[in-house]
Amino acid sequence: MVENRSQESQKEKEWTMTDGKSLQPFTRARSFCKTHAGLFKKILLGLLCLAYTAYFLAACILDFQRALALFVLTCLVLLVLVHRLLKGFIGKTLTRCLKPFKNSRLNVWMKWVFAGVILIGLIVWLALDTAQRPEQLIPFAGICMFILILFTCSKHHSAVSWRAVFWGLCLQFVFGILVIRTDPGFNAFRWLGEQVQTFLNYTVAGSSFVFGDVLVKDVFAFQALPVIIFFGCVMSILYYLGLVQWVVQKIAWFLQLTLGTTATETLAVAGNIFVGMTEAPLLIRPYLADMTLSEIHAVMTGGFATISGTVMGAFISFGIDPSSLISASVMAAPSALALSKLVYPEVEESKFKNKEGVKLPRGKEKNVLEAASNGATDAVGLAANVVANLIGFLAVLAFINAALSWLGEIVDIQGLTFQLICSYVLRPMVFMMGVDWADCPMVAEMVGIKFFINEFVAYQQLSQYKDKRLSGMEEWIGGKKQWISVRAETITTFSLCGFANLSSIGITLGGLTSMVPHRKSDLSKIVISALFTGACVSFISACVAGILYVPRGAEADCVSFLNTSFTNRTYEAYVCCRGLFESTSLNGTNLPSFSGPWEDKEFSAVALANCCGLYANAVCA
Repeated sequence: MVENRSQESQKEKEWTMTDGKSLQPFTRARSFCKTHAGLFKKILLGLLCLAYTAYFLAACILDFQRALALFVLTCLVLLVLVHRLLKGFIGKTLTRCLKPFKNSRLNVWMKWVFAGVILIGLIVWLALDTAQRPEQLIPFAGICMFILILFTCSKHHSAVSWRAVFWGLCLQFVFGILVIRTDPGFNAFRWLGEQVQTFLNYTVAGSSFVFGDVLVKDVFAFQALPVIIFFGCVMSILYYLGLVQWVVQKIAWFLQLTLGTTATETLAVAGNIFVGMTEAPLLIRPYLADMTLSEIHAVMTGGFATISGTVMGAFISFGIDPSSLISASVMAAPSALALSKLVYPEVEESKFKNKEGVKLPRGKEKNVLEAASNGATDAVGLAANVVANLIGFLAVLAFINAALSWLGEIVDIQGLTFQLICSYVLRPMVFMMGVDWADCPMVAEMVGIKFFINEFVAYQQLSQYKDKRLSGMEEWIGGKKQWISVRAETITTFSLCGFANLSSIGITLGGLTSMVPHRKSDLSKIVISALFTGACVSFISACVAGILYVPRGAEADCVSFLNTSFTNRTYEAYVCCRGLFESTSLNGTNLPSFSGPWEDKEFSAVALANCCGLYANAVCA
């Protein structure tokens, strides 16, 4: 027995030695891979970069216009990588070199000189620009009017931080010049808007599968609401990956550097560009309890003055111009901080003057799929909220109009409605934004609906006017204006871009009170002031748009448009034909004679015949 056991143990040792020898190459290979894992990653990354470079060059060489989106994304990624490399190599050295100038007199003088140069430059540019278009002085006077009103309502007049006010309004104006006036900026944001529109159109793939093509094409709820779910899903993924936090932190750093605001309020306002008025305070939730009233006022104002990315997607699905919506939301951030510090200046000692210690939380999801699922699920609540608001507020508006109409008929006033009252009461304010007087009643209606009812209802009304204009419908039918001009549309888009309406008071108070319940009295004290300040932010953005707007396309070059063949009613055809009718007169032989830009043009008679085939006019007889 003992011998058998010793023989078995001997065999086991032999088998173990044999297995060890056979597994030894695998062990060595694993050890080699672990030792050189970093090198293998670099080689793999290098190969992937080479492959992408080849793909990128091939795409750009074959058709650069088709590969423009890829080119822009690649440049953005390279910019981020270069920034990280430079920060890693020379960041500390540069900070150490600039440290002696941080509190020096030279630094103060440089700031004042820089601010003075910008102010003088804007004044000179405005003077030269308005010399060609004097009507643009009206919205400039509108900006001064709103600032004067807000300063009159200021809580502490002597404590106003004019640095924040100056820089906030300047950044808003400079960004407006870049986006609205300059051709590269205008084309870039128009291209960005088109890409966003294309991206949101992918919603149709999911909504058509669930609801069917007929409902998606014909029913509003099945067109706009799936966009909210899709966009919410995408935003949740971007938040999980940390891209939203990174962009918010960079914007907040720039605003804090220029305006001199504290880290917490700046982060919240910058976050409002991407997320809603109740989600943005979550970014700074740990700090809300220790924030001053001025800082909380700024957070509230930022929520009222902007719209979230998800809601922006819904407005784009209405047919609202994407580039104007994006521009308005971005321009509102610095203006919200500036006007908030004008209305409710800081008189307490803030604990968050430095950005150290303020960190944005990452998503709690375990992976991308969970983030996508949570984003879509959370967006369902927002979509349901939109449906409930639209149904409720449109029904209430119809009831109010019926009641007003009945009250008006009792005293022989026909057609009295809420919109009619707003068109008279708000008409002077809208005119000060730069809207033509003929368009003021319709724009005033939408501004009133937005503030007293809901921005969704107002944008829906704007989309209906836009559809009528684009269809080539005549501007006046039976003495009633059917649509507003492109200039008025742009100004209205900016003025409506924000959550500043009476129903948002409850949303804001409910969201913030749930985070800091012991500060409910403080929140209630300043919410009305923040609401009106947020509304004025949108109005000042509209004034900036009114100053900077210039006609483009057919509005600017009707001669080239009428030289082409056109057979359908469109807005461009209507505008250019109306201009041609006004420049045409009939002589004694009933032969038309042309003046202005159509004089001595061989195609003028043909263009007149085409226009007469689409629209009726006295010169067509």
